Amino acid sequence: MIKVGLVGARAESFVSAFSARDDAKITAVCDLDEEIVGNLGDRLSLPKEARFRIYEDMLDRADIDAVLIATPMQCHVPQAIKALQTGRHVMSEVTAAVTMDELWWLIEAVEKSGKIYMYSENYCYTPEMQIVKEMARAGMFGKIYYAEGEYTHDCTDLRNWHGQVGWRSYWQMGTRGAFYPTHSLGPVMQCLDDDERITEIACFSSGNHNPYGLRNDDVNQVMCRLKSGGLVKIRVDTISPRPHALTYYQIQGTKGCFEAPRTGGDHVVAVDTEENPEGHTTWRSLNDFSYMLPERFKSGAGKGAGHGGGDYYIVEDFVTAIKNNEMPYLNVYRAAEWTAVALLSQLSVTNNGRTMEMPNFRPGMSWEEKRIKL
Repeated sequence: MIKVGLVGARAESFVSAFSARDDAKITAVCDLDEEIVGNLGDRLSLPKEARFRIYEDMLDRADIDAVLIATPMQCHVPQAIKALQTGRHVMSEVTAAVTMDELWWLIEAVEKSGKIYMYSENYCYTPEMQIVKEMARAGMFGKIYYAEGEYTHDCTDLRNWHGQVGWRSYWQMGTRGAFYPTHSLGPVMQCLDDDERITEIACFSSGNHNPYGLRNDDVNQVMCRLKSGGLVKIRVDTISPRPHALTYYQIQGTKGCFEAPRTGGDHVVAVDTEENPEGHTTWRSLNDFSYMLPERFKSGAGKGAGHGGGDYYIVEDFVTAIKNNEMPYLNVYRAAEWTAVALLSQLSVTNNGRTMEMPNFRPGMSWEEKRIKL
């Protein structure tokens, strides 16, 4: 049994996922809000000694093997490092870090600890994108050379918390650039070859028109160049007054394409097949390819978990990685690359869309490689 300590109320979507398993359980909870700790502790039937307001107390006193970090983003790296230093595995909510230096500290701590670090990019696990990933890996789109992702989510009502200026006003909407890119990036990057990576990015904005005094631009558009020469374009917009549209994606390859709906309707694909060599000229429902959904998603085990059941399977992959002592796909290096898009976009947009080189995040990087080149 893998015993997990949960820190931060944002992990609510994972509680049911852990509760549904018999090989991993949340055995301690921690949050600054005592009422939240009490309610969650009661829900999980935890004894009083397994409920904490101070994170370090949970690490010192709780009998746990791993920590699930779902606190505000500026806390992720300090808390991950402390957990790793005490011999615990870590699953961290997005984003992985808030500065480039923090990414280096995190990578070094993971490598030194020998423990599992998994990035909790749960949008990768939605059923639709799992089908698209399987189609891409089967070569049904041919060579993929272009992709898009968008995260348009008006979060202006979250800028304050209990009548005070909240952390989002500083660490999210208080920064320039695409501060929250990984929901847009992860689902399309997983459709590419495992050795594909982002080599450079450039960020452009539409300016600042919001009435709230927030520093973030209304629309941030980032172009990512891939090692293969392909492009990934992402939009991050959490200020514009509009309905939410969190999961728009597009994949384009030499044999066809995929497109998600922006405002309702079908996910669609157009692909060449043996039966129809000109299939790229006709849209078909993604449901026509539902047979390609991985078997574990068909089992119904994730029923009730967040993101269409995806939260159950990301927990499953974390547990499996710990059991097998194997690096997960959503490892610290992908977490660093996808998060670095946000951090480098800040430099790019404040320098008129300057192209920024992406470090090649991987094990054993030299000190010289851990530099940002202007």
